[in-house]
Amino acid sequence: MSPILVRPVREQLEHDRVIRLLQAKYKRKFDVAINPGHEQTAPVGAAPSPWYPDLVLHSTDRGRRLAGIVEVETAESVNNLEAMSQWAAFARQRAEFHLYVPAASIDVTRRLCADIGISVTEIWAYHAVGDQLRFVLVQRAAGAVKSSRPAKPDAKAPAKPAKSAAARPGANGSKRLPASKPPARPIAAKSGAAKSAAPKPAAKKTAPAARPVRRPAASVRATAQKPVAKAARRR
Repeated sequence: MSPILVRPVREQLEHDRVIRLLQAKYKRKFDVAINPGHEQTAPVGAAPSPWYPDLVLHSTDRGRRLAGIVEVETAESVNNLEAMSQWAAFARQRAEFHLYVPAASIDVTRRLCADIGISVTEIWAYHAVGDQLRFVLVQRAAGAVKSSRPAKPDAKAPAKPAKSAAARPGANGSKRLPASKPPARPIAAKSGAAKSAAPKPAAKKTAPAARPVRRPAASVRATAQKPVAKAARRR
């Protein structure tokens, strides 16, 4: 189907710029086809009357399954006619439907979706910051998968601390207590007071000293030798 609304030139340039920025973001996870301006290269829907959304997302496997439809709106295209025709048709497709609208049109977009009963997977707001465009997620359906968002490099999660032995359950379901450690040996203090407090080893018992042998006097030895001398003379 041909577009319902003909945008002013300035809005059309902004519209096509948003499409190309989203193409670079979604390209990290999907095979992306775009229909900027009046181009009609990626159709969606039945053959007799197909629709041409701004971005068509296909899976990267061999089947090339339709994974998502992205529609970008400007301030002029957020209206009841656009919602009843295009938004409702995109929401009926078997794929996720992402809607990008200007930040000032968020309240109108929500009211239109609620009044008509349009199920949108994600609603994004975009606004200009200098020469850059920023995208902010403002609404996500309850069952939507977070991985459908434009891919961004995630920081590595910190490793979880290992559980201590005390927290591990035992065989009967009870918690194991940590094994008791042997008591540390007391370290002897270097001060003089600590040395005096330590018990002294018992002294060894010594054997009694031997009594000195008394030798006889010289006179006694002389008298003992005299009879021997006399006996020798008699022989």
